[in-house]
Formats: sequence, structure tokens, C-alpha cells
Amino acid sequence: MAEQDPVFQIQRVYLKEVSLEQPNSPAILLEQEQPSVDIQLGVEAAPLADGVFEVCVTATVHTKINDKTVFLVEAKQAGIFEIRNVPQEQLSQIMGIACPQIVYPYLRGNVADLVQRGGFPPVHLSEINFQAMYEQQQGDASAAAATLPQ
Repeated sequence: MAEQDPVFQIQRVYLKEVSLEQPNSPAILLEQEQPSVDIQLGVEAAPLADGVFEVCVTATVHTKINDKTVFLVEAKQAGIFEIRNVPQEQLSQIMGIACPQIVYPYLRGNVADLVQRGGFPPVHLSEINFQAMYEQQQGDASAAAATLPQ
């Protein structure tokens, strides 16, 4: 019966992609105005092998003064997870909620560090309720499916 027990293990957490652009430096660094900050987050999951999945959390941080970019950070933090012997509905929830909750703190630290190393005060991404985000995405998907022509 041990083979049928649910399995959830972290295989690895790693920084998959990262970029920092400062297209208007150094002139923009002399501006005294407070920049506006736009932060976009995303979660994606993909199977790698039987029972092994990659879950990525992506952040895009775009700061601007007026219409000029101060800096743009794009980062993708990933984790490889072994998930076996769980029902399909639970698998979706694990990859949409539990895995991103594990990966996200690494992403937050890497973004703050990269921005600071770029010469700016660190940007601290706020805590995210991945359960609420997952439920909203499921609701959006259901609404989109309901509006498709039959």
C-alpha cells in the first residue's frame, strides 16, 4: 500500500531567468520625482516527467517617471516538484497554490537583491495569497468557457 501514499517533495528551487534594464540611465537617476511602480505576477506549471512538475512564478516590475522607464526587472523563479498519487483536482491545487507559496519567497529575495544591486532602493514584493489568486483564475476560466459559442 505504500506505493499509493501521496507524495509531495521539492526536488529543486532555482532562478530560471532574470533581467534588469535601465534604458534611461544615467539621466533618469537625476530626477527628483517619485517613480510609479507597476508589478505583474504570474504562475505557470508544466510536467517534466511522470509525477515530476516544474512550477514557475514570474514577476515583472516596471518603474517609470512620467513616460520614461527608470528600471524594468523581469524574473522567473522555478521549482521542480515530485507529486504523485493525488487526485487530479488536488494536483491542480497543489501546483497552483502550494508550489508557488514555496517558490515565491526566493523570487521576492532575488528581485529585491537585483534592484538594490542596480543602484536603487530594493523593491519588496508584497505577500501573495496564492489560494485567492488560484480561485480567481479558476473563476475567470469558468466564465470564459461559459461565454464560448456552442
